Amino acid sequence: MKTYTRMKSWGKLFSLLIAFCCLSTLSHAQSGKGAVKGKIVTSDSLDAELVTVGLKGTNKGATTNSNGEFFIENVTEGAYTLVVQIVGYETIEQPVEVKANETSTLGNIQLKEDAKTLHEVTVEGRRNQLADKESEQVARLPIKNIENPQVYSVVTQKQMEEQVVTNIGDALKNTPGTLVISYPSGGIGVLTRGFKVGINARNGMETVTGRAGTDFVTAERIEVIKGPSGTLFGSSVSSFGGVVNMVSKRPYETVGGNVSYSIGSFGLNRFTTDINLPVNKEKTVLFRFNGALNQENSFRDYGYNNTFTIAPSILLKVNNRLTLFADVEVYNVDQTRITYSRFPTATGFKSMNDVPLPYDKSLYVDDANALTRTTKYFLEGKYKFNENWTSTTNVSFVNEKVKQSYQYYNNWLDASRIARTVLLYGPITNSYTNVQQNFNGDVKTGFMRHRLLVGGNYRYSISDGGYTVPYNLYRTPSVITQNIDTINVYGTYRALTKMQIDTAYSKRGSYGPFGITKQKIYSAYVSDVINFTPKLSAMLSLRYDHFEQTRVATGATIEYQQDALSPKLGLVYQIIKDQLSVFGNYMNGFQNSGPVNQPDGTIFVPKPIYGNQKEVGVKFDVFKHRLTTTISYYDITINNATRVDANVTYQDGKQVSKGFEAELIANPISGLNILAGYVYNENKYIRSGIATEGKMSVDAPQHVANGWISYTFQNTILKNFGLGAGVNYADKSFYDAANTFIIPSYTVYNASVFYDHAKFRVALKVNNLSDERYWDLWGTTQTPRQFIANATYKF
Repeated sequence: MKTYTRMKSWGKLFSLLIAFCCLSTLSHAQSGKGAVKGKIVTSDSLDAELVTVGLKGTNKGATTNSNGEFFIENVTEGAYTLVVQIVGYETIEQPVEVKANETSTLGNIQLKEDAKTLHEVTVEGRRNQLADKESEQVARLPIKNIENPQVYSVVTQKQMEEQVVTNIGDALKNTPGTLVISYPSGGIGVLTRGFKVGINARNGMETVTGRAGTDFVTAERIEVIKGPSGTLFGSSVSSFGGVVNMVSKRPYETVGGNVSYSIGSFGLNRFTTDINLPVNKEKTVLFRFNGALNQENSFRDYGYNNTFTIAPSILLKVNNRLTLFADVEVYNVDQTRITYSRFPTATGFKSMNDVPLPYDKSLYVDDANALTRTTKYFLEGKYKFNENWTSTTNVSFVNEKVKQSYQYYNNWLDASRIARTVLLYGPITNSYTNVQQNFNGDVKTGFMRHRLLVGGNYRYSISDGGYTVPYNLYRTPSVITQNIDTINVYGTYRALTKMQIDTAYSKRGSYGPFGITKQKIYSAYVSDVINFTPKLSAMLSLRYDHFEQTRVATGATIEYQQDALSPKLGLVYQIIKDQLSVFGNYMNGFQNSGPVNQPDGTIFVPKPIYGNQKEVGVKFDVFKHRLTTTISYYDITINNATRVDANVTYQDGKQVSKGFEAELIANPISGLNILAGYVYNENKYIRSGIATEGKMSVDAPQHVANGWISYTFQNTILKNFGLGAGVNYADKSFYDAANTFIIPSYTVYNASVFYDHAKFRVALKVNNLSDERYWDLWGTTQTPRQFIANATYKF
C-alpha cells in the first residue's frame, strides 16, 4: 500500500484566511448617519415575513426576514415617515425620527392581516412571480442578485405550476442553455456552459441522483448556478459548468397545502400532496409533508417509470436565537433504463436520422428492470449570536441502494446489424456523509462594509459494488460485458426478455468485482463581500481541499491524496443602486484525478484538474422587478487536462468553452409573464489526443434557446383563466469525439390553458405540440406529443 501525495498542514492556512477577513473588526468608524429597525407582526401576533418597508420620499427600504424584523441603514438625520406595504392591501404609515450615529428602534407594528392571509399574499401576490432570484445559498451569503458577480437562474414553483411539470427534466428546461441528459444508469444530469453537471446539491449540501434521478416534489425552487463553482461548493457537488441546487420546501406557521392529480398520455398518473401545519399552539414546532406517486409507461413499445417519494420535514423554533430544521426523503424507483447506442464508422451513419430503427422501438422487454432506493437526511441548526453574526451547522447523510439494474446497449456492427448487450449491476450501495459549519458576519471597518463567510466541510463517502460470487439474479457484483445476441434490423427479431438475459449469463459463470472505494475530503473556505461604497463591491473567496481515496479491488489496495486551492474573485458596480449593475468575475473549479499506470510500469500521479472562468456582464432589475435581465460573456479554460498519446498519459491537455448568455424575465402588465433565454457556446479541445485535437466537444450544441409566455386574465369575466405557450430549441451537437456523427437540432413547442382559483386549479398541457421527433444529447429518443390534465385542490 502506497500513498502518492501527503497531506499538507492546512490549519495555519485556514487561520490566516479567517484573520484576513476579520482583521477589519479591530477598528470601527462611525458613518455620521443613522439607522431604523423594527418588527412587523400579523393581526394574530405572528412574525410577518417578506413585507416591504421603506422611508417615504427616499430610496431607503428593506424586506422583513423570517422573524418579521427589518433594518434600514445609512439614513441621513431627520424626520421621516415609515411606510409598510403589502401588494393589494392597505398601506401603514408611521413617523420616525433618525439621529446621526444612532439606531432608532420602533416597537412592533401590527398588520390588519393574519398570518394565513399574509402567506397567501407574499407567495401569490408578487409582481413578477417568475423572477424570485433572492437566495442565500448561491453565494452562501445574504446578497441580492444585482450585487452578486456570479450568474445564476432560478426555476420557481410558479413556473412549474404554470407548465404542469411532471418531471425535473422539464423544469430545468426553463433555464438558459440548460439541456437535460438521461443516463443509462438511471440518473439525470444537465449540460450547461458546455459541461455536464449532476443534480448534486440540496440546500447547498451534497445529494445524489446518478443512479436513480430525483423528484422535484420537495423543491421550493431549483437554482442553476453557472460556471466553475468549486470555491464555495467543492468538487463533489460542482462541475466546470456549475451547480444545480434544489432548495427544500420549509414548514410555515399556518395550516395549508394542496393535493394534486395529473393524468396524461402514455399511461401517466401522478398524485402529489403538500400538507403543512403547526404542531403546538405557540407555533414553535412546525410540520410539513410532501409526497408523490408517479406511474408512467414509455411511448416505446416497452418501458415504464414508477416512482414513489415521501418527504416529511419539521422546524423547531427553540427560542429567538436558535432554529432547528430536519428534512427527510425516501425515493423509490422501479423502472426500465434507457437504451444507449454505439455507432462505429463501419455503419456509415452521419446522423441519428440515418439510424434504421423505428423511433418508438425497444429491443428489450421491460421485465428486465431496475430497482433502487435513495434515502436522504438533512439537519440544520441556525443560531443568531447578534444582529451581525450567525452560525449555521448542517449535517447530511445520503444512502443510495441499487438492488438490480439491467442496462441496455445497442452496439451497431454495421448499417444493419446490432449486437445486443445488457449490463447487470447490483447490488450496489453508495453513501455520503457531510458535516458543514458556516459563520456569517456583517461588519464594518471604516467606510467599508464586510459580509463574511467562514466555513468548513467534512465529507466521507463509501461505494460498495459487491464481490465475486457465482452468478445469481441479485448478486451479480460487476458489469457483464458479453453480448447476448446479434440481430439484423431488416430481418425478423424479438425483444429480449429477462429470462433470455438471465439464461444467457447464468451459463458464463462468475464475474469480477467492482470493489470498494472510500473517500474523505477536508475543506475550509472563506468569502468576503466588501462594499467600498454602496454601489461598488468586491467578492474575495478562497477554498482549500484535502482529498483522500482508498480503493480495494481484486485483492489490491490503491491509495492517493491530493490538495487543491480554489480562488474566486468578483467585482460589481451598481450604475443605478439595486436596479442596474455591471460585473466581472474570475471563478475556479477543480476535479480530483487518480493515479495512472504508464506503459513502462511507472505510476503517474496527476494534479487536480482546474477549470478557470473569466466573465463580464450586466444585470437589470428595474420597474419594480417587472424586468429582470442578465447578459454576460464567459471564457472557461482547462489548461491541465489529462490526455493519452501512444498509451502514455500526460497532463497538459487544454480545453476552452466560451460563449454568450442572456436571460430575460418580464412582467410588463399585470397577469403577463415572459421568460426567455439564449446561449451561444463554443467548446473545443485545443490540445488533446490525436483523434480529438481541434475538435468540438461532444454533447455541446452551439445555440440553445428557451421561452415561455403566459397571461392570466384580470378583472374581467375571464378572471383567473390563463394561457401559456413555450418553445425550446437546441442546435445540432456531436455524438462522437471525431465529430463525424451528429444529434440533429430540434424545436419543441408546448402550450397550456388553466383556471387558477384561490381554492383550486385546473389545467391542460400539451407537450411537443408539433410532434417533433428528436433526441437528447446521449441519443435517447424523446417523448412525442403528450397531453396532460391536472387538478389541484388548495387548503
